[in-house]
Amino acid sequence: MHAQAPSTRPDDYNIKDTKPQLGERWPHGGVRGGGGWISSERITSTYDLVEQMYYLYVRVVKAKDLPTNPVTGSCDPYVEVKLGNYKGKTQRFEKKTNPEWNQVFAFSKEKIQSSMLEVFVRDREMVARDDYLGKVVFDMNEVPTRVPPDSPLAPQWYRLEHRRGDSKVKGEIMLAVWMGTQADEAFPESWHSDAATVQGEGVYSVRSKVYVSPKLWYLRVNIIEAQDVESQDKSQLPQVFVKAQVGNQILKTKLCPTRTTSPFWNEDLIFVAAEPFEEQLVLTVENKSSPTKDELVGRKSLPLNIFERRLDHRPVHSSWFNLEKFGFGVLEADRRKEHKFSTRIHIRACLEGAYHVLDESTMYISDQRPTARQLWKQPIGILEVGILSAQGLQPMKTKDGRGTTDAYCVAKYGQKWVRTRTIVESFSPKWNEQYTWEVYDPCTVITLGVFDNCHLGGNEKPAAGGGPGRDSRIGKVRIRLSTLETDRIYTHSYPLLVLQPSGVKKMGELQIAFRFTCLSLTHMIYLYGRPLLPKMHYLHPFTVSQLDSLRYEAMNIVASRLGRAEPPLRKEVVEYMLDVDSHMWSMRRSKANFFRIVSLFTGMVSMSKWLGEVRHWKNPVTSVLVHVLFCILICYPELILPTIFLYMFLIGIWNYRFRPRHPPHMDTKLSWAEAVHPDELDEEFDTFPTSKPQDVIRMRYDRLRSVAGKIQTVVGDMATQGERFHALLSWRDPRATCLFIVFCLCTAIILYVTPFKLVTLLAGFYFLRHPRFRSKMPSIPSNLFRRLPSGADSML
Repeated sequence: MHAQAPSTRPDDYNIKDTKPQLGERWPHGGVRGGGGWISSERITSTYDLVEQMYYLYVRVVKAKDLPTNPVTGSCDPYVEVKLGNYKGKTQRFEKKTNPEWNQVFAFSKEKIQSSMLEVFVRDREMVARDDYLGKVVFDMNEVPTRVPPDSPLAPQWYRLEHRRGDSKVKGEIMLAVWMGTQADEAFPESWHSDAATVQGEGVYSVRSKVYVSPKLWYLRVNIIEAQDVESQDKSQLPQVFVKAQVGNQILKTKLCPTRTTSPFWNEDLIFVAAEPFEEQLVLTVENKSSPTKDELVGRKSLPLNIFERRLDHRPVHSSWFNLEKFGFGVLEADRRKEHKFSTRIHIRACLEGAYHVLDESTMYISDQRPTARQLWKQPIGILEVGILSAQGLQPMKTKDGRGTTDAYCVAKYGQKWVRTRTIVESFSPKWNEQYTWEVYDPCTVITLGVFDNCHLGGNEKPAAGGGPGRDSRIGKVRIRLSTLETDRIYTHSYPLLVLQPSGVKKMGELQIAFRFTCLSLTHMIYLYGRPLLPKMHYLHPFTVSQLDSLRYEAMNIVASRLGRAEPPLRKEVVEYMLDVDSHMWSMRRSKANFFRIVSLFTGMVSMSKWLGEVRHWKNPVTSVLVHVLFCILICYPELILPTIFLYMFLIGIWNYRFRPRHPPHMDTKLSWAEAVHPDELDEEFDTFPTSKPQDVIRMRYDRLRSVAGKIQTVVGDMATQGERFHALLSWRDPRATCLFIVFCLCTAIILYVTPFKLVTLLAGFYFLRHPRFRSKMPSIPSNLFRRLPSGADSML
């Protein structure tokens, strides 16, 4: 892929305004529900951020008095709901004449091709064709309309008709048929005609679901000391350490520096635990009997629910626990099951409820509340998101020799995850599902991702870039709430951009509508002066390495728990939404971050250039005006700070006209994704540890050394300049130090007898002097500074 190829279509990577028909519009015209069988006076709607999609709902409740087969004497009934070319079937019961299904079928009105709805009751036969027991027929023009929040439509008993419809047969079925929208309570659990081709267990993976992240705690274990530690080798004292394990998390204390039977550590070990607590804290005391061998002294397993839940920084009580020790060895077979309680350990453990357990990057954090619900504040707003549709999706896999995509969308904010239903075999899926979140802090980010469902039970083959049995990522959108205006509906089409080994690629567009409603403006403004995280993160902070490892463990726990739901939210989806690989090395990201830093100094560079033009009198009028302004500020120094703040106020007022109209989105230029080298992308997508050939690794290592060498030179130059400042008074160069202290003495005397305003005025005029009075040679202070020694002289 050519590096500059995407730049030919810059508009494709921008956010586009859309004008969808939001809100409820009923087919009879006028007020919603006005022409239906059920009317409603309520005009407002909780589904006002999506386009209305109409569905024919059929609830199959139960049947009774079904006839039995004259040959077998039994009945294995199931129901088939048919509307045009679409057929839906209920579960089949064996040997039951009064079955209960309570299943709902939803047929999209856009795809209805028949004016008759037929409900068949059939008897399953193992060999011959299924027997026909009876049917019920509904005229589509007579189907009533149900409008939430009205009560659900009551099902009714219907006598089964003969196949020809000219007579009744034995048996009755209880049904409810109505026309509704996706706002109906039956919508999430319904069988959808859009997914009629999905069979088996795949039916459960196409439904929309709401998930809640598990409640995460930090478990702090303070290993204080141990007593009566014995070593197998009685000739020497033990030198021990403690290993603690919670699930897959293993941490160790430092090795006790002295050999003693009563070692002392006083070390904190931090773990992540999730409710309900399924793992135990396993403490193991081990003796370093040799550099390559650790000898087990004793162990103890403790359930996590015995530990105190702390809501502040007050100390908790410590406890002693006896360790279980097992005899071992070929000659001690009878002693293996003998417990010895000779060694005991002293610990202080608690579950930290005043911390927020980070499971996502702080750059894209969506929740800062502490673990303990007692410490939560009131919400300051409501976030409503309508996931409308996607357009122009790329084929993600092949089915029956043709490209196809089964797309669904996932949104994550705070502890709440939502997953839309899967639209099968569509490059322009329409979800039109609306979700709501409580907002506790405006400086948070909601993340939406689009994925291809690879677990529908068909004969799909993933395309390049999608692993077997893994849901492929199509794209991601982030929206920072603080960039939104309150009570405004945003309707935008976001490009779904994915970085692939071949370069950046647009996978389609995601159309969403969202609104941030403020409940308390005073509380929101108050939050801007509060810390981003709960106070315990600042009173007793964790180290950077601890936060990284704890975040990784928290992400694994969240992915594991959500993967056990039905349908599961799979690990690859959770990892992509939580940016689990954002800390990995990337030459592209390094360049992007470097140029971000450079761009921060563009204002200072522009100011220095302008000041240089003033000094060199490129525009004499401007230089004269600057001299006049300088004189005014010297005469009235009390105007300096008010002038600066007034200038910034005027700049802010002026920039209001040019304020951004759209929330920020993925910027391919800022991300350095358009001009990236293919080998750098290949390196970014490499596994860790690497799986590349040795010659490729050597080439990349040499490139990394080259980049690191330049950074090393810059850091060395910065250190040299700082050491030269220290050398001014350190007498490392006695002549230079002597000159400097004599200069300082003379300057002090002059400044003491000369008014400060006069000194500042003369210094300013000297700095702004005309080029005719300047020399191109370096100044005397610069020459003296560059001659000073530095620590580079002592570097090997």
